[in-house]
Amino acid sequence: MNEDILKKTCCFTGHRDISKIKAMELKLKLPKIIEKLITEKGVIYFGVGGALGFDMLAEKAVLKLKKKYPFIKLILVLPCKNHNKNWKIADKLELNFIAKQADKISYISENYTPYCITLRNRRLVNNSKYCICYLNKPTGGTAYTVNYAQEKGLEIINLA
Repeated sequence: MNEDILKKTCCFTGHRDISKIKAMELKLKLPKIIEKLITEKGVIYFGVGGALGFDMLAEKAVLKLKKKYPFIKLILVLPCKNHNKNWKIADKLELNFIAKQADKISYISENYTPYCITLRNRRLVNNSKYCICYLNKPTGGTAYTVNYAQEKGLEIINLA
């Protein structure tokens, strides 16, 4: 990836299960942190993985800020085309609504594979300089992704 684009890119990673109180807190924090990256660091590309929980909150925050900063880009990096097949209808509709507003959507694979989620997370990290996360436990996919981001030298902003 072009070094100039990398410097202007932020990814998100976080837990799927978030309490309602914490979700409300994150809805307030996320736009402030994202706006700071836009205004102070020149970040314009925001990569998100399309998962439930923190990813959805991040996607909505970026879309909200696009009204004020129309030059920013929401990039969805999805593990596969049917990754949400077991989701509730309301969650599927919400992702579809977000996807219609995304500037770009890419897929790791056509169908689900045992590695597509890990590969999605690595692609997000490998193409970013910053990582906004919600990590409050030392194990699982989010912890793995944040550790990988640290190994790659990303600036980590943990909202937990």
